[in-house]
Amino acid sequence: MSDFVIEANFVDIRNRNIFPAEIEVKDAKIYSIKKIDKTLFQYILAGFIDAHVHIESSLLIPSEFARMAVLHGTVGTISDPHEIANVCGINGVNFMIKNGKKVPFHFCFGAPSCVPATVFETAGATLNSNDVDALLQRGDIYYLTEMMNFPGVLFQDAEVMAKLKSAQKYNKPIDGHAPGLMNEQAALYFSHGISTDHECFTYEEALDKAKLGVKILIREGSAARNFETLIPLMKDYPKQIMFCSDDKHPDSLLEGHINSLVKRALQKGFDLFDILYAACIHPIEHYKMPVGTLQLNENADFILVDDLIDFKIKQTYINGILVAEGNTSFINSVSENPINQFDCKLINEYDFQFELKENNHVIECLDGELITNHLLLKKDECSLTNDVIYLAVVNRYQHAPISVSLLKGLGLKNGAIAGSVAHDSHNILVAGTNFTDMKNAVNLLVENKGGLSLSSRETQEVLALPMAGLMSMDDAWTVAEKYTNLDRLSKSLLGSHFRAPFMTLSFMALLVIPHLKLSDLGLFDGDSFEFVS
Repeated sequence: MSDFVIEANFVDIRNRNIFPAEIEVKDAKIYSIKKIDKTLFQYILAGFIDAHVHIESSLLIPSEFARMAVLHGTVGTISDPHEIANVCGINGVNFMIKNGKKVPFHFCFGAPSCVPATVFETAGATLNSNDVDALLQRGDIYYLTEMMNFPGVLFQDAEVMAKLKSAQKYNKPIDGHAPGLMNEQAALYFSHGISTDHECFTYEEALDKAKLGVKILIREGSAARNFETLIPLMKDYPKQIMFCSDDKHPDSLLEGHINSLVKRALQKGFDLFDILYAACIHPIEHYKMPVGTLQLNENADFILVDDLIDFKIKQTYINGILVAEGNTSFINSVSENPINQFDCKLINEYDFQFELKENNHVIECLDGELITNHLLLKKDECSLTNDVIYLAVVNRYQHAPISVSLLKGLGLKNGAIAGSVAHDSHNILVAGTNFTDMKNAVNLLVENKGGLSLSSRETQEVLALPMAGLMSMDDAWTVAEKYTNLDRLSKSLLGSHFRAPFMTLSFMALLVIPHLKLSDLGLFDGDSFEFVS
């Protein structure tokens, strides 16, 4: 680690000022900031923070996520290890923290609040209130992650209340997850110390929550995107806005990260400093992150950009270390041994059993949304010509009957796609036009102990994810290339018109998001929070 000096236009976010300056870095800290009389053609500012992300959804282990994220000026994340915790429990959380510490990047992990997410599905682990309390005592755990069991909060379930009280006892923030809750129900939910929400579907919902003092996280992931809907909230509630990705596949991460949202917000005419507070400062303050904001005596975490219009990243520094320049990441790959739980057997076509009725409950998926529609279709409407295909969940943890239903909207014309990235319990999800291709796609995952796969008459492809069935052991760019190929085939060969078919598929078992989803135990109504008879 060396001491150095940088000359650049200093974007002082906290004091809402910009001036040419000489910034001296010594012992990984900002040692001095001196105003100078020069014309300079680069800008220096605090690095970007993703205020809510599941690293696992990038299909990359944390160290590989960091290698790619720093190219876009990201220096830290508020990371919810909920996905791997549902598979491997506390061992999974510990893996994420230990791997993240091996690279120069600020991963701030939380204690998963809902493992399993519900009792209506089979997961690989359980974290009770004692487990959560033990995690929250740790210095490397920064918050209680999204409380998805909003019915448990509303009806004051004992275990849920114990977890919330533990977070308050250790003075750690509590993340929210309350899709669709408004008015009295929202007020009751957030009255228990829950302080954020990244699940607002409409502007009206976000406004209702903002009036309660809730921090609103504007999300742009690979599937769920609400930037356009929610960014107007910045005009009247700039102090309560943060940016996040939530779930971001590697091809999307390769293109951009929080920097993309900064640029888009600027193009819409919002105040530069309001935007940078959302992208850089608010998460650091809210979660008490050990990340510098380019002030004296703070960690030397910052970025250099060419201008304040396109926000093209020239260099990224973390703890005074140059970690990225241009398109080159200087963070090295880290070798790890995978951990996993994957104990199901190979299946056959006859394991899929489904008989159409006169009236059928059908899940309708929506491009760019986690929410689904609950349709009731006649028998003659449940056909491929009406864009209705099969959806199934295969228990990955033990041999069990397969849960089968119907899915409308994904656009597959033939074949099947499958994945063991299936929120939140991460059983195998498969969608297809016929049981033969569905069987082939599932068996590719069983043989590889997890992954994403595609099957048709023309080809069978798989991206293996041996780390908990969620993440690859390859470098970030190799994973991005393999995923891009699968994504391309799902569109060009199978016919899907969705932006991210595999990401959309992964949320079809997410029972805590309305309205209709499928678990390994059956079809589930997210509004009544019970199985559909």
